[in-house]
Amino acid sequence: MRHAVIMAGGVGVRLWPLSRKSRPKQLLKLFSGTSLLRQSFERVAAMLPPEQIHVITSQSHLPVVAEELPELPVENLIGEPEGRDTAAAVGMAAALLHSRDPEAVIGTFTADHMITPTDRFCSTLETAYKTAEENADALVTMGIRPNRPDTNYGYVRRGARLREGVFEVDKFTEKPSVTTAMKYLAAGEYYWNSGMFAWRSSAILAELQKHLPATHDAVTEIAAAWNGPERVVKLESLYPALMKISIDFAVMERASRVFVVEMDCHWVDVGSWPAMEAIIGADEDGNVSAASHVIHLGSRGCIVVSEDDHLVTTIGVDDLVVIHSPDATLICKKRDTAGIKELVSNVQQQHGDKYQ
Repeated sequence: MRHAVIMAGGVGVRLWPLSRKSRPKQLLKLFSGTSLLRQSFERVAAMLPPEQIHVITSQSHLPVVAEELPELPVENLIGEPEGRDTAAAVGMAAALLHSRDPEAVIGTFTADHMITPTDRFCSTLETAYKTAEENADALVTMGIRPNRPDTNYGYVRRGARLREGVFEVDKFTEKPSVTTAMKYLAAGEYYWNSGMFAWRSSAILAELQKHLPATHDAVTEIAAAWNGPERVVKLESLYPALMKISIDFAVMERASRVFVVEMDCHWVDVGSWPAMEAIIGADEDGNVSAASHVIHLGSRGCIVVSEDDHLVTTIGVDDLVVIHSPDATLICKKRDTAGIKELVSNVQQQHGDKYQ
C-alpha cells in the first residue's frame, strides 16, 4: 500500500523571530492564512486518503499538529523525543510503517515547501511511487529543474534515462560555489535536490542497515515496542543517542541504486526570509509585504513580515528585512540573513530560552 510521511520536526531558526521552538515555521500562517504543514498535507491528500498520511514531528508539537490536521488518525502522528535530523526521522517512520505494512511504499515530504500547481505535483508523485514499486531495491528522489544558479541547495546530476522524466542518479553535489552552480544550470543535466523521496519501506531500511546500522537497529527496536509497555522507555533511551545526520549524507549519496524523477512545478523552499520574494508579489518598488499594515516611503527591495495589526513603516531604506513579532523584532540587510542562526545563538546566551 502507498503511504506518505510528512517530516515536520524542524524549528526553522532562519525564520526567527516568528519561528520558535513552541511554534516552528511549518505552523506559521503567513501564506493564504494556512500553515505550510496544512498546505503540505492538502497536496498529498489530493492523492492519498488521510488514513495513509503520517506526520513525524517533535513530541512537544503533537497536540498542535493534531489540531492543525484533525483528519489524521492519532496513530498516524509520530513524536520524536528529540530532533536527530532526517536520517533518524526517515528511519523511525519507515520502521513503524514496515511493522504495520511490510509491503509499504512510502513517499517522504517536507512540511516547509511551497509547491504549485497541485495537479503537476500529483503527477510527479504518481511517477515516483510507480518507480519505487517497479524497482524494489531502489531509492527515488524528486528533482526540481533549476532556474538560477542558487548555492543554497544540493544538486542532483541525472544519468541514464529509465523512461520519460525518470533517470538514474549520476551524483549528488551539496551547495556548490556560484561558478559551479552556473555550470550546472548551463549543462541542463542537474536538478535541485528537493528533499522529497519515494521508496519501499524494505528498501530504505536495507540501505539504512548497510550505511547507518546503529540507527537501523535502534529504530527497528523502537518500532517493535511501539504498541507495548516499553514504548516510552525504548523511545527515550534509544532515539536521543542516534547519530545526527541527514538522510542525504547518510544514505542517498552512498546508496547503490538511486533514481531521480523530474518535478515540473513551481517550488520554493521556505528556508529563509529572502525566499518570501519568490512567494509573494512585490510592489512597484520591489518591496515584499506579508503584513496587514505596511507603509514605505522612498524604500526599495524591502521585506516586511508581521502576523498582527502592528503598523510597520520605512523611509528611504533599501534591501532591508524587517520581521515583527510580539516580543522581538529583526532588522537586517537581505544579504546578511545567513547570520540569523548566529544571532539566535547569541540571543540564547544572553536571555536563555525567553526568545527561543
